[in-house]
Amino acid sequence: MKIKSQRDFWSGLMFLVVGVAFAWGSTEYSFGTSARPGPGYFPFGLGIMLALLGGIVLFKALTLESEGGDPVGPFAWRPLIVIVMAIVVFGLALPRLGLICTLPLTVLLSSLASSEFHWRDVLISSTLLTVGSWALFIKGLNLTLPVWPIYFG
Repeated sequence: MKIKSQRDFWSGLMFLVVGVAFAWGSTEYSFGTSARPGPGYFPFGLGIMLALLGGIVLFKALTLESEGGDPVGPFAWRPLIVIVMAIVVFGLALPRLGLICTLPLTVLLSSLASSEFHWRDVLISSTLLTVGSWALFIKGLNLTLPVWPIYFG
């Protein structure tokens, strides 16, 4: 069997493996019911959907011809490292700085991964994500997330 699109092949394989891993890992948690889903319900469904998507992309890579084999380009290390570091900073900063300060910081750090950095875009994204997250998680779902830094009491 010939790989007709390297890019689709590797991305489909990645989706398939991650999806199966999530679905398999979620079997350790209780599923609950459709009316009262348990902690394993959402990761299992998401893992299955991701694995199906990976299978479709993998099938496409093996059946549909692409121009030049669609080779995989060089690996983008800088964006990968910056995004992972932004996620780590989010996890460490949220309990101390609260939602209002942590989300704009995370958006700013994440935007540094791109070569097309614009302050206006960062400010708009930060504002919309912070207000939307506050409305959804604090007001809508009544989650007990810290909103303000612990220094403000």
